[in-house]
Amino acid sequence: MSTRARPAATRLAPVPAAAVAHLLPSDDRSAARARAALRRQLRVWRIGGELADSAELLLSELVTNAVRAQAPGVAEVGIRFAWADGRLRLEVRDASDELPVRGEAKEDEECGRGLVLVDALASGWGVDRDGTGKTVWAELAGLAGLAACDAPAAR
Repeated sequence: MSTRARPAATRLAPVPAAAVAHLLPSDDRSAARARAALRRQLRVWRIGGELADSAELLLSELVTNAVRAQAPGVAEVGIRFAWADGRLRLEVRDASDELPVRGEAKEDEECGRGLVLVDALASGWGVDRDGTGKTVWAELAGLAGLAACDAPAAR
């Protein structure tokens, strides 16, 4: 038997997850909690600037709509962020079967502009329904200013 030691394998740097999900309480603080979770994940993915700002605004609008649409007694909304192929996907899941409606708010109204903003900022958005609720999603693309070496590889 040999007494020669074999060098240890080089440790690989951890690769950030390409998608993360969270469950949040369905209440007035849900949008703020969702934005905080998104900011943490965007830092991990080293995404900032206009993309991060737009993502926070979109997520805030989607979560607010989900909380308002929830049936009484439903305790949670789900959020998911995915990063792949230069696209950031934001998903918000609730237990309501009520589809979001793009409203036309009057100039002096405080509510009713959420989906107008989503439609203006997102490169695409939509709704996926199932038997127990829906997931409203929005995607952001066109990552000018984000260096290729800063973006994590999707797995």
